[in-house]
Amino acid sequence: MKSNILKIVLAVVVVVLGYLLYSSIMKPIRFQEELDARNLQIVNKLKDIRTAENFFKQFHNRYTSNYDSLFDFLKTGKIPVVKMVADPTDTTFTRSITDTIGFIPIADSLYSKRPDFKMEDMAIIPFSEGRRFEIKTDKIDKGGVIVSVMEILVPYEYYLHDLDKQDVINLSERMKGINKFPGLKMGSLTEASVDGNWE
Repeated sequence: MKSNILKIVLAVVVVVLGYLLYSSIMKPIRFQEELDARNLQIVNKLKDIRTAENFFKQFHNRYTSNYDSLFDFLKTGKIPVVKMVADPTDTTFTRSITDTIGFIPIADSLYSKRPDFKMEDMAIIPFSEGRRFEIKTDKIDKGGVIVSVMEILVPYEYYLHDLDKQDVINLSERMKGINKFPGLKMGSLTEASVDGNWE
């Protein structure tokens, strides 16, 4: 009787230890998978913001930190539709000229093929309980030329707050240890670049 109880207890211990071992192996894998999935969604929004800001800069020679201005520009701004035609004065038919045949709204050009796209959602950081991307802008002197710069920082704690706190702290410390921003970053306030740290 005692040996049967001992066998049952040992079987339970083996199952529990196996489960704990499996969980300890899978925990960092699950964390990494969730981090990658969240990063992907945020990076896609950062790319949308970068595209919108680059259009804004073409028209205004600066970036904007104001979403109302950015969205209003996207809704009301227009870009030319250009067609290339043969130069009528060229008898060799090797030259062409561009002809503007109309204008289309910038928002239509960028988002018309994305039926579920809501422009206002572009400002919201996924998984952050409604927090908005904070766009910082400035002008800096680069070799005697004043250039407009932009930066968006998205720390891990903004969008990983509901995951294991120690895993998030460890990830942040690991990034700081190699002099990298602990999160996603696009652009710079010290360099004329709008690259992301994921690129």
